[in-house]
Amino acid sequence: MPSLPPGPRYLLGQLPNVLTPPAIVYALAYFSRSQFKLIPPTWLLALACILSWPIAFTVRVQWHDYVNLRRARALGAVMPPEIAHKWPGSLDLLRKVFVADKTRYMTHSLLQWAEEYGSVYNFRVMFEDRIMTTEPEHIKMMLATEFSHYEKGPLLNEQLNTLLGQGVFNSDGEMWKFHRTITRPFFSRDRITHFDIFDRHAEHALNKISDRLRQGVTVDWQDVVSRFTMDSATEFLFGKDVRSLDAPLPYPSTFAQAARPFPDEAHSADRCIRAFEAALEATSIRGRFLQSWPLFEFWGDRVKKHLSTIDEFVDPIVEELLKTKAEKVAAGLVTAESKEQVRDDETLLEHLAKFIDDPKPIKDEILNILIAGRDTTSATLTFAVYALAEHKDVLGRLRAEMLSVVGPSARPTYDHIREMKYMRAFINEVLRLWPAVPVNSRCTIGPVTWKSTKAGEPDFYIPPRTRCLYSVLIMQRRKDLWGPDALQFDPDRFLDERVQKYLVANPFIFLPFNAGPRICLGQQFAYNEISFMLVRLLQRFSSIALRQDAHPAAMPPPGAEYSPYAVDGREKVWMRSHLTAYAKNGLWVEMEEAVHG
Repeated sequence: MPSLPPGPRYLLGQLPNVLTPPAIVYALAYFSRSQFKLIPPTWLLALACILSWPIAFTVRVQWHDYVNLRRARALGAVMPPEIAHKWPGSLDLLRKVFVADKTRYMTHSLLQWAEEYGSVYNFRVMFEDRIMTTEPEHIKMMLATEFSHYEKGPLLNEQLNTLLGQGVFNSDGEMWKFHRTITRPFFSRDRITHFDIFDRHAEHALNKISDRLRQGVTVDWQDVVSRFTMDSATEFLFGKDVRSLDAPLPYPSTFAQAARPFPDEAHSADRCIRAFEAALEATSIRGRFLQSWPLFEFWGDRVKKHLSTIDEFVDPIVEELLKTKAEKVAAGLVTAESKEQVRDDETLLEHLAKFIDDPKPIKDEILNILIAGRDTTSATLTFAVYALAEHKDVLGRLRAEMLSVVGPSARPTYDHIREMKYMRAFINEVLRLWPAVPVNSRCTIGPVTWKSTKAGEPDFYIPPRTRCLYSVLIMQRRKDLWGPDALQFDPDRFLDERVQKYLVANPFIFLPFNAGPRICLGQQFAYNEISFMLVRLLQRFSSIALRQDAHPAAMPPPGAEYSPYAVDGREKVWMRSHLTAYAKNGLWVEMEEAVHG
């Protein structure tokens, strides 16, 4: 039986809330008529039924607030300060956020509120508490020390379900533990230090860049690395890549249309990556409307329609794999021992198929790992090249280290990458200022308290089933945590005395890969892939220049460009985020080929 569209399904779930208030009015009218012979006029009964909804809603909201305040007082705590607003449901506040989102720097509102209200506040929307924190101790509690008191939560699970299903990043409890356990073997040191896949796709990507630059045309580096990471990730996961790098690179808007040898519409090899990005964007929009998002996708799931292109690639691979497994089981070739073993040439897809017979959870897990392995790395490589274009001294120092350790043409190895200390510091600084996941969240399972950030002030009470957001982007730019130069790009902060002063003293101020039981399994895999690509890039090119003017749509609006929260006082790319960060409309650059003597 086909499932209902999002809108009708949502309304069906709200029926008890809709029907109960007028039912109570009707019951009271019936009681008064039968017991006291009081018969209210029809118009009065109809008016009472209509008014029962806002009255019931107001009573429920007020009762909820009263209970929370009472519980907080009993613990000697307070509710986090609520962002000031004028309209019911904070609709005026929500409107300002939507306007600022189109014209201001990313998380501008969050940064402003952090300055006004402190590191903990209640961004309450549609009468729903949403507690925001940028305090390391609170984030540490959510992710590590009190991990069992928090979960992803049903609201987030529902919003992400179309794209991520019940995969590792969108599940809780036993389902999360199951996915975590079966994927862990694929991120062992032996597997993540095999660089054949990186090398093959990096060469393909850099060759396309060289060909384009020789034509005198700027290149969208973000587009190239999104293809590089997509092809690398799909080959690692499936044993077969989507070949998105086979598609022609896009041209900047200032390049004459008539001079373009290829049309602008999506190439057949490019369809998968375009669909994937559209699905991510559609998923992120749901978060703006909280629990009422189905009303804005009333008759059709806007994420699902983009997944059909991805299914065309994934479904035949999964079906063939499960068919082969069934044949092996029938022949008695699959044993408990063979299921636990992981062959050197085994893909994650093959490993999952050993434990799961249903294609749906296999696909869910694959898409979860694909987003984690592809999008986060793509974002970091994008902003790494932006930093190199803006800091010529850093680029020169990084190239010097690379040439000293690896050489002008040798393939980098795991030992090379371990030896390049400045490379690691550079990547860390990129991850600090432009984390791949700028804002994340957890949901409280029961009531909890957070220690006050100011001495002598009461703790904060957080009610059960409350969504708690945390922003590592804001935390990692806080001057009180990182020093007065926190908004300056400086890789040396991970090498000099500032490491001991700030990071060693408080390690939870740097969380680009999360922490605790849900820490990113692919952390070292990401460092290896990013380092490998940067080495190959710097072997091929000796200088990088930012050319956002070649594609004006990629330039941030004035309100975003000179934000007081911008890195180095001025941002020349417009950082945005769906589930992960990206540069809106690309990162357009020119590069100069290296000359080796």
